[in-house]
Amino acid sequence: MRFSFLRIIASILWLGWAGMVGSAGADPVRDHEIVADDYFDLTTLGNLSVSPDGQWAAYSESRWGRGKEGRATDLWVVGTQGVAPWRLTFDGFGAGSPQWLPDSDTIYFIGSQDLGRDKAPYDGSRQVWRVDPTGGQPVAVTRAKKGVSSFQLDPSGLALYYKTSVSKTEGDWADLKKEYPDLEFGHGVRSLHSIHRLDLQTWREEEVLEADRVIWSMKLSPDGKAIAMITTDDNELIFREGWSRVEILDLASGDIVRVTGPQWRADHKSPYGWLEDLAWSGDSRTVAFSISYDGYATDIWVADRDGQDWKLQKIERPKMVTCAGGLQWRGDSRTLAFRGETRGRVQVYAIDEIRNGRQGKSRVLVDGDVVVGSYGFDARGKRLLASVETTTRAVDLYRVDGARKLARLTDLNPQVATWILPQIQHVSWIGADGDECSGILELPAGYKKEDGPLPAIIELHGGPTSSSKYRLRLWIYGRALMAAKGYALLSPNYHGSTGYGDEFLEKLIGRENEIEVKDIAAGTHWLIDQGFADPEKIGVMGWSNGGYLTNCMIVAEPDLYAAASSGAGVLDMTIQWGSEDTPGHVINFVEGLPWEQAQHYQKASPLYHLDRVKTPTLIHVGGNDPRVPPAHSRALYRGLKHYLGVDCELIVYPGEPHGLTTHENRLAKITWDLAWFDKYLLGKE
Repeated sequence: MRFSFLRIIASILWLGWAGMVGSAGADPVRDHEIVADDYFDLTTLGNLSVSPDGQWAAYSESRWGRGKEGRATDLWVVGTQGVAPWRLTFDGFGAGSPQWLPDSDTIYFIGSQDLGRDKAPYDGSRQVWRVDPTGGQPVAVTRAKKGVSSFQLDPSGLALYYKTSVSKTEGDWADLKKEYPDLEFGHGVRSLHSIHRLDLQTWREEEVLEADRVIWSMKLSPDGKAIAMITTDDNELIFREGWSRVEILDLASGDIVRVTGPQWRADHKSPYGWLEDLAWSGDSRTVAFSISYDGYATDIWVADRDGQDWKLQKIERPKMVTCAGGLQWRGDSRTLAFRGETRGRVQVYAIDEIRNGRQGKSRVLVDGDVVVGSYGFDARGKRLLASVETTTRAVDLYRVDGARKLARLTDLNPQVATWILPQIQHVSWIGADGDECSGILELPAGYKKEDGPLPAIIELHGGPTSSSKYRLRLWIYGRALMAAKGYALLSPNYHGSTGYGDEFLEKLIGRENEIEVKDIAAGTHWLIDQGFADPEKIGVMGWSNGGYLTNCMIVAEPDLYAAASSGAGVLDMTIQWGSEDTPGHVINFVEGLPWEQAQHYQKASPLYHLDRVKTPTLIHVGGNDPRVPPAHSRALYRGLKHYLGVDCELIVYPGEPHGLTTHENRLAKITWDLAWFDKYLLGKE
C-alpha cells in the first residue's frame, strides 16, 4: 500500500499519543457527569473488513446528526500495526459492506451520494463504489437504475456480482393492482431480485440470474464458481420465517441446487425459523449458515458438497454458549468461528476440524469480560481483529495477539475517558422454578451500601430472545444515564434470555406473562433485600418485549412499582398475532393459533387484567411501527386514562418504525423518561 509523507508523520504522532494514553499518570480526570446529550456524541463501529494481507482494516463509523437527522455513516481505514486511522468518505456516504481486492490496494463498498441529479450514481441511490485506501475521491462503479442492495467481489478482483430488484405484479387481480400502483396490497406484488456480473476490465455487464425469487443474502465462493443464496418465493408480510431456503447457483451452467430441501425443517424446534449468516469454507466445498427463532436457540449448520448433492450437518455448540452470529471460516482451514454469548459476555469461539459429518474441539479466540460486536481474519486466517466493548470503554477496534491479548487500534470515543462511570456488576438471584437468574446492576459512581437504599429502575430488554450485556452502555433505555442521575438500575436477564443455556432460554415457550414475570419480581425484591433499592421508589421500563413486560409487571405487581415507562409494548396477543410483521413470534410462544389456543392467548395478554394497574405509566410508540403496532399503546392509554383513572401520558412519534430513528425523537424519549421518574419516584415537579 502506498503512503504519503504526511500520512507517515501523522502516524508517528498518533503512535506517540497512543503511547501517552497507556502510560502511567496520563489518564484524563474523570470529572464529567453523564447527561442525555452524551448519548449523541458516541461513535459506533461496524462493517469490519480485514485486508487480505492482514496489514489494514476497513470499517465504518456512525455518528448522530442533529434535530430530525439520524446516524450518518462513513468509511475509515486503520493499520493493524499502529498506523493511525484515516477517513475515506465524508458527508454520510452510508458506506457499508467494504471488500478488498486480493492485493489489498483497493476497497469496494456500497454507498450513496445525492448531488441532486436525476440519474445514478449521483441521485442518492445505493451503488457500488471503489476507493484507494490511502485516500482520494471514491469512484462509482455501478449505475443501477434503482440502486444496488448487495454485491460480492470475484476472488480474482476482475469482476463483481451485484443484486438489483424489480417489482412484479401477478395473479388474478394483477391488472387492477397495476392500475393503482400507489396502493399497498397484501399479496400479488412481489419485489424480486436479479444478479448481474460486471467485468471490471471491459465494463461489460451480464445478468447471471433473472428476477424470479427474493434473495435475502448471497455469498460468492472463494473459487468464484458458485453463489450461495438465502431465498424465498415472496416477500410479503411474514418474510423469511419458515419459507427461506439455502440455494447454490452454479455460475458456469446457471443451474440452481436447493441445499435445504422441503423436509429439512420437519424435526425443527419450530417451523418459523429464519436463515442467515452464509459463509463459504476456503476450499469452496462447504457452506455454513445459521437458523434463528423467536424463543429457541440459534442453530449452526454446514452443508458439504458431495458430487451434485449437499449433505447437511448440525454443529454442536459449547454448553451454555448461545450463537450470536458472525459465522466465518478461518482462512483455508476447516475451523468455523462465530460470536458466542455467555453470561452477558460475547466472545469469539471456534470449532475445529469440521468435515465429513464430524467436528473437533471448541475453543475461545477472544475471551474475557468483553462484548464483541464484529470480527474478521486476514486471507490466511492468521491475523484476527475484533470490535470490542468493555465495562469501562465504549467500542473500539482491537488486534488479537498471542494468548488472546487485545491491542487497541482506535480511540473512537476519547470523551468517555472523562466520564464519571457507573459501577457495573453481573449479579444473580433465584427466580422462577428455583433457577438462578442473572442481570446487570448499575450503581452511581462512589456509592457504598452504607449510604443506604436508592431510588431504582428495573430496565427490561427486548426480544425476548436477547439479553442485557455486561458492558458500558449509554442508550435511550436508561443504562449509564440512570446511575448518573442517582438511581440504581437492574437489567434482568429473565427466562428466555440468551447466554445462559438452551434450557433457560427455551423455558419461556408456553409460559409468557408468567415465568419471566416471576424472575423480574424476584430480581426487584433481591434489589430491595440487598439494600440497594428503596421499596417506595422503584420504576420499571422497557421497549418492545421490554415494553410488553413493563405492561405485564404493572398488572402482576400493582404495588411494587411506583412509575413505569412502556415503549412499543404488546397489550393483547391476538392483536399482535394479527398485525405484527413476524407472527411466528406469537405462534411460537403461545404454541398455536388464536382459535387453537384462545385461553393461552388471553393468559399471555396484560389487557385482560388491566383493572389491577395503579402505576403511573408513560407510553411511547412509533406511529408506523410494524413490529408492535400502535394499537397496543393506544389501547393501553385508553384503558388507563379513560376507564381506570390511572395517571398516564401517550407519546406517538409520527412516522417512526419500531425503533426511533432521529436525534430529536430519541432525545425526547430520554427527556420524558427522566422527567416522569423524577416526578413519581423523587417527587420533583
